[in-house]
Amino acid sequence: MRRILAAIATGVLLTSCHLEQMPPEGADTTTTAAAGVPAGSIVMTDRHFLGLRTVTYTVADLAAAKAWYTEATGVEPSFDEPYYVGFSVGGFELGLMPGEVEHGDGGIAYWGVTNADSAYQRLIDLGATEHTPIADHGVRIGAVRDPFDNILGVVEWPEFEVKP
Repeated sequence: MRRILAAIATGVLLTSCHLEQMPPEGADTTTTAAAGVPAGSIVMTDRHFLGLRTVTYTVADLAAAKAWYTEATGVEPSFDEPYYVGFSVGGFELGLMPGEVEHGDGGIAYWGVTNADSAYQRLIDLGATEHTPIADHGVRIGAVRDPFDNILGVVEWPEFEVKP
């Protein structure tokens, strides 16, 4: 029941936030209309997922988490309210929401880095603990638990491209 209420609260909170997805620098941002579709309309696709947009972590101490993630990402919050702190990281949203933290191993969001080993060690040095060590599976990937018990993944994937 608590997870259902948290999911509903997340939807309400994110609906009240103005979040903007910015395309990567140099991306073609011109819009063209498909046959019979007015210019500026949203064209539906048969793809179910379009890519990572927002990852949220629930934290018991929002101020401490904001400070830690500012240091960990090197990015100042782009949205900072008592109910949600958001960081725009490489065109994606990392969000912090205050609340009771339920411990568990849910899904893991992996954030792109240029060197997985050094990024992983830096997070450990900042107070994170090991979850899964860096391994090479064609990409270098691993995950830590932040000081607030959320799982934070890093991935070194040089060939990755953000595609609309």
